Amino acid sequence: MADASEVIETIQPAVTLLGLGIGAALASRACRLNPIVGYLGLGLAIAALGYKDAFSGPVVVTLAEAGVMFLLFNLGLHFSLGRIRAEARNIFGFGSLQMLVAGGGFALIFLAIGLPTEFAIIGGFAMGLSSTAVVIGLVRERDQEDCPVGRASQSILIFQDIAAILLLVAAGALGTGGALAPQLGMAGAKALAAFAIAVLFARYLTGPLFRLIARAGSSEVYTATALFIALAAGYATGIAGLSLTLGAFLGGMAVADSRYRIMVQTEIDAFRGLFLSFFFISVGLSIDPVLLAENWVLVLAAAAGLITLKCLFNVLAGLANRWSVPGSIQLGFLLGQGSEFALVLFALPAIAGLIEPRMLAILVTAIAISLAVTPFISNLGRTFAGKLRTGPADKKLAGDDAPVVIIGLGPSGRAVADALALNGIGYLAVESETARFEIALADGYHVHHAIAADPRSWDALGMAKREVVLVSTGNVQITRELTPLVEERLPDVRRVVSARGAAEVSALGDSNAHIIDVTADGGIEQIVDAVFSALGVERKRQTAPGEDQADILQDAA
Repeated sequence: MADASEVIETIQPAVTLLGLGIGAALASRACRLNPIVGYLGLGLAIAALGYKDAFSGPVVVTLAEAGVMFLLFNLGLHFSLGRIRAEARNIFGFGSLQMLVAGGGFALIFLAIGLPTEFAIIGGFAMGLSSTAVVIGLVRERDQEDCPVGRASQSILIFQDIAAILLLVAAGALGTGGALAPQLGMAGAKALAAFAIAVLFARYLTGPLFRLIARAGSSEVYTATALFIALAAGYATGIAGLSLTLGAFLGGMAVADSRYRIMVQTEIDAFRGLFLSFFFISVGLSIDPVLLAENWVLVLAAAAGLITLKCLFNVLAGLANRWSVPGSIQLGFLLGQGSEFALVLFALPAIAGLIEPRMLAILVTAIAISLAVTPFISNLGRTFAGKLRTGPADKKLAGDDAPVVIIGLGPSGRAVADALALNGIGYLAVESETARFEIALADGYHVHHAIAADPRSWDALGMAKREVVLVSTGNVQITRELTPLVEERLPDVRRVVSARGAAEVSALGDSNAHIIDVTADGGIEQIVDAVFSALGVERKRQTAPGEDQADILQDAA
C-alpha cells in the first residue's frame, strides 16, 4: 500500500486546481462570462505566478484528457447511426470543404512567408482545426444542439477529429522518416474497423447489456457502466494507434440509439463538466507569460490574425456550401478559434524542430488566446448574423423537441401518449420503473429509461424546452418530490398531474397544476383533455369502429 504522504503529494495538484476552478467558475458567472474564460484565466494566472510546474503532473494531464473524452462521448450520444446517415452531407461534405478552405488557406500563408513545406502543410491544416471542447461547450450552453448552426458545427468537428488523426499520422511519419501513404492507409483502415465495431455493439449488445443493468436497479452500476464505455472505447482506439477522443465518440454513438441514452447521459454529464475544467485550466497554463510580456504586440497581432483569418475562411466555406450570409457568419465565428489538437501537434519534436522556437511559441500562445476569447467572438458573430437576418430565426430541427413530456407510462400516461400520437403531436415519455419501461418499449411507445425526479436528467431531457409536463407516475411520493422542482425550475411549463383519489389530490396541493383524479368517472378522458387544453390544441378523437381513419391521420401528420 502506498505511503499516505505519497498519495497526498500525488493528488494535491488536482485537489488544489479543483478548488481554484470552483472559484474561477463562480467569479465568471458573477461577471456574466462563460466559465471557460475563468478556467483559462486561472491557468494563465498560475503560470504568471510561477507555479506552472506544480500543476503539470500526470494526474492533472490525465484528468484533462478524460474531460475531452467525456465531451466526445456526450457528443456521440447525440449522433446515432441514423443521424450520421442524415448528417453525412455535413460531416463529409461541409466538413471536408471547411478543412480544405481553412487548412489550405493557412498552408498557403505559411508557404508565402517562407516556412518549410512540411510545416506549412501539416501546421496549416492543424490551424484549420477548431476546438471541439470549447465549441461543443458553447453549443450545449446555448441550447443550440438541434439548431442548424449547432448541428453543422458538431458535424464539422467530427470530420475535423478524423482529419486530426491523419495529421498525427503524418507528423509521426515525418519524425521517423517512414513512408506517409502506407501509414495513412493503415490509420484509415483502423478507423473503419473501430466504426464497424461500434455499429455491431450498438446493434447487438447495447440493448441486452442495459436491460440487465436496469433490472439490477442500481444507479451505481449505471454510473460505472457509462464511465466504462466512455473510457474503454477511448482506451481501445488509443491502443490501436488512433485518437482517444475518436474512441470516446464511437462509444457514445453505440449507445445513442438505445432507450437508455438519457440515463447514461445523466450519469456522464457530471464527470464531463468536472474534468473539462482541468482541460481548460491546462490550456491556460500553456500560455507563456514571459513571452506574452516581452512580445505582447506580436502575440496579440498573431492572435488577432488567427481569429480574423479563421473566421473569414469559415465564412467562405459556409457560402461555398450554399449557406446564407447570416448563417455562414454565425457558424464561421463560432468555429473561429484554434484547436487544442494544434497545441499537441506543435509540441511534437518533429514539428517543433521545423521552425524558429520564438515563432512557434508565438503561434502556441496565439492559439491559447483564441480559445480564451471564443465566447466573445462567437457572440459577436451571433449578434452580427442576427442583424443581417430579414426572415424568421432558424427553427429547431425535428428530434427531441416534442412539446409534451410524459413522466410515467401508467394507464393515464399511455392514454395521453395514444391521443397525442393520433393527433400527430410529439411527446417524450420517461419511465423509471424497469418492468413498466420494458413493457411500454415493447408496445412501441417513445419512452426513455430515466429518473425524472433527478434534476441532473433535466438537461438531457430538454425539460426547459417543453410546453406541457404530465406527471403520471402512480406514486404520490415521487409526484410530491417533483412538484417543487418543477415549480422552481420550470415556472412557464404548464403541468397536468394524475392523482388516484381525493386524498392524493389534497396531499399534492399544487395550486399551479391541473390535478385530476383519474379514479373518478371519466378521469382518464379528463386528463387527456387537460393536456390538449394546456397545449391550446383542439383534440381529434378516435373514430368509431368501421370508420375510415385515413383522413384524420393524414390531417394530423
